[in-house]
Amino acid sequence: MTLFILAILVGFVLLIWSADRFVDGAAVSAKYAGMPSLLIGMIVVGFGTSAPEMLVSAMAAADGSPELALGNALGSNIVNIGLILGITALIAPIAVHSNIVKKELPLLLVVSVLFALLIVDGGLSRFDAGVLLLGFCSFMGWSIYSGLKSKNDSLATDVEQELNVQTMSLKAAIIWLIVGLVVLIASSRLLVWGAVSIAEIMGISDLIIGLTIVALGTSLPELAASIAAARKGEHDIAIGNVIGSNIFNILAVTGIAGMIAPADNLSPDLLSRDWLAMLSLSIFLLIFAYGHRGIGRVNRAEGIGLLLIFIAYNAWLFFSIYQ
Repeated sequence: MTLFILAILVGFVLLIWSADRFVDGAAVSAKYAGMPSLLIGMIVVGFGTSAPEMLVSAMAAADGSPELALGNALGSNIVNIGLILGITALIAPIAVHSNIVKKELPLLLVVSVLFALLIVDGGLSRFDAGVLLLGFCSFMGWSIYSGLKSKNDSLATDVEQELNVQTMSLKAAIIWLIVGLVVLIASSRLLVWGAVSIAEIMGISDLIIGLTIVALGTSLPELAASIAAARKGEHDIAIGNVIGSNIFNILAVTGIAGMIAPADNLSPDLLSRDWLAMLSLSIFLLIFAYGHRGIGRVNRAEGIGLLLIFIAYNAWLFFSIYQ
């Protein structure tokens, strides 16, 4: 047991470090290539911060643990909104200026409902996974179109400010991009091995492990990025990272996992408990981000509300283990 716990802890540390190096390397490389700042924020950073979830879920599915893969995707979305945005809003209330971010929020609800419709029969087939991946390709196409059309969006300004801080050369950026990816793959492999082994020893389902330990670990890059962005006043990056990551998780992470290993006889809790919690948090975030009038904002009181929902959900998980 000690070895498996150590594997998870080391996996988490390497995952956080490598995800940060990977995102920095990818973003700076894209800047040198002449990619617009808004596209870097929407696609490169969004893809990079979701890389841990993608790799961990893909490896879990390849190992025959599809529920761990799906639990990681949904659990990460719950952590992103409930824990990460809740903590971020407590540190610095998040104002939402970006029209792109406001357009992504309803899209997050749409893809959440699509996921529910695909697994309502209790399984995720390769056809279902193909639908999700097709949706992901469509989202990428929309992101590119929006990024090229809305160059003056406030998200672009935030990303430009962040990129201007970077003094990395192109050679260094490419090196960190490659090193980050290699370590990401290795740490994901280590994390999945430790998590699955502990689940087997303790008799806890792969789904619960994916929703809790693994989801929290793979979401740590988003936590660091959102807190850092909020403290710098880059509010649209703080919330945009989370929304983009959640859309990536539903479409790409579950799609890739389902394509690798279709899942039959999924736990009904995945839909009635976990998906419902994810959808509820997404709806609250939509309401907060649009606001009653003027600029939408996730203030400290609303941040506390998100945290309370996250705590209640995890209490629900805890009691479900011992029923």
